[in-house]
Amino acid sequence: MNEICATHVHDDETFDSESLFIIAGNILKRATHIADKVLKGSQSHQENLEEKVPKANSEEKVPKANFKPPLCTLNQLFAEMACQAPGDQGIAYKTTKSILTKLSSYSWETKVVLTLAAFSFEYGNFWHLAQSSDQLAKSVGILKRVPEGLQKYKNSIDELNKVINATLEVIESIFQLQRLSMIYDTKDVPALSSARGHISVDVFWATTTIVACTTQMCCIKSDEEKTQKLSPFANKINSTLVFLKTRIETCYKQIEQIKAYKQLKKIIRTHTEIMEVLKELIFAKDNLQEIFYGSTKQRVSIEVLRKNNVLLFFSGLDISTDDILILKSIDDGIRTKDQYKILWIPIVEKWTDELKMKFETLQSKMSWYIVQTTEPIVGIRFIKEEWKFENQPILVVMNPQGQVEHTNALHMIRAWGMKAFPFTKKFEEQSLVVKESNWFGDIMVGIDHPNLQEWIKEEKYVFFYGGKDNEWIQQFVRKATSLANNKETNISINFLCLENGKKGENDVRIRGQFWSKIESLFFSAKTYKETEQNTVMREIQKLLSFKNESGWAILSKGSKVVVSDIGTKISKALDDFEKEKGNVRDMGFDTFFKTKLDQGDHPCCSVDIPFIAGNIPNQMKCHHCLRVMETYLSFKCCHIN
Repeated sequence: MNEICATHVHDDETFDSESLFIIAGNILKRATHIADKVLKGSQSHQENLEEKVPKANSEEKVPKANFKPPLCTLNQLFAEMACQAPGDQGIAYKTTKSILTKLSSYSWETKVVLTLAAFSFEYGNFWHLAQSSDQLAKSVGILKRVPEGLQKYKNSIDELNKVINATLEVIESIFQLQRLSMIYDTKDVPALSSARGHISVDVFWATTTIVACTTQMCCIKSDEEKTQKLSPFANKINSTLVFLKTRIETCYKQIEQIKAYKQLKKIIRTHTEIMEVLKELIFAKDNLQEIFYGSTKQRVSIEVLRKNNVLLFFSGLDISTDDILILKSIDDGIRTKDQYKILWIPIVEKWTDELKMKFETLQSKMSWYIVQTTEPIVGIRFIKEEWKFENQPILVVMNPQGQVEHTNALHMIRAWGMKAFPFTKKFEEQSLVVKESNWFGDIMVGIDHPNLQEWIKEEKYVFFYGGKDNEWIQQFVRKATSLANNKETNISINFLCLENGKKGENDVRIRGQFWSKIESLFFSAKTYKETEQNTVMREIQKLLSFKNESGWAILSKGSKVVVSDIGTKISKALDDFEKEKGNVRDMGFDTFFKTKLDQGDHPCCSVDIPFIAGNIPNQMKCHHCLRVMETYLSFKCCHIN
């Protein structure tokens, strides 16, 4: 790569390389056609071959009228390539570097076209003389060393023509990329940047192949047994062509995406109707516009969603079981509502056999509508930039008019389930949290524990506890159990571990459900400014801070949180309970605990927030003292599905 780039100074020379490529291409296409006819026809039929050569047609490209080819440069280049002895790739590489150095001030496209034109000039002349029967052509053919019998070189010529055609395709692909880069910005089509950055190498291989083809032509003209071995060059030019076509295909996909992106912005801004948005968002042109319905296991037209409110669920293939269960409950709930549907749109950049199998497994668990595709959907850029999709699932709510009612209602749904219906931003801004005194019990609906809902319904005390320190958890269980068994106070308390306790105490799935709901509730708040003034949301922020603690506990009574705090303060309150049972009877169990936890200084606290684009606040105030907290960004992996 360094050696190739070292031959290039700058693009000083202005030159109509496209016109020259058109001429060279026309010559080579006709020359290879004549070669095929000569090799297939007998000597007696060769007189008629000139008539069988295809004539120019209206679709054939023509150079600009005032184009003048650089004849001297072409002659010099052919002289550089001609009369090289056939040999290994090293000889062709050396000649190629010399040619590129001579053409150092031309663009990369022009370098390879000049080399191609120099070869085409001689190759076209060779076959023009070979197929002509007049005496002048025969005489010139003798001077040009056009052999009388070419049949013995049939295999060599056939191989040569195939390599020439592949090289033409490579150069055409290089020009195609160059044309695209003149039309589109690399910001819109990132694949253009990497493709254009590789052009120097593509030009090198194409030029090297032309040098080898020239050597092969000279060997045939010499009418000697020894010829140039073209197979290594054929392999390289064909692999180069595959890579170029792949890059071009990627560019066109990105072009389609940017067109869809602009069209989607226009459609959503004008508020037409949902079907127009969905078709533009999902399907490439001419695609069969069908989706899969999980309930019937049948493919149906996307038209079934017309005039519906659609919950667009965007995700990768790493959907958690909990999210599938939550969506299942929503799907069951909206069946009783008119004109509400769920559509899963998987966001996969590149499908593999493994991902296809994973998709089929997930699909089998879903009862709603699903986009079945093995290609990235057209509107993927719009979804990422406008709706802030970044790996984590989102749920966009769209009404029948194609208006977005919520750019991500998933947090609200995770926290509240069907209670969040109709899942609009307006409904969320009414703030379920602010108005609900029983918010804690409501979000515990769906937590997978056999007795929890019964405890809440009967307004029993429940200690939720956890932490990273197993020793603290064991001490807490002993102290809290002693409190529950105390006959003097006669208090009935139930326990539910939500963290990493000793074996048998911890249910990983319950833990995941709990923290997911708390985080979702936090993100579903109205605004962070208003959240600071809301005691319930301060409580939720406080609960989030417990994820960093070695021990913590929440005491609830039915649907309400009585107290919550970190392990050290909870332990002290439990110790004081043993010493002050009389005060407990006088003050009441709830008041006693609140009083004890309010006493003393609050230790340092921190809050880790999952990174969700568009939802991270610029600043956050402490839930204890309301000072602005220091800013950190933490990334964690708990290996929990």
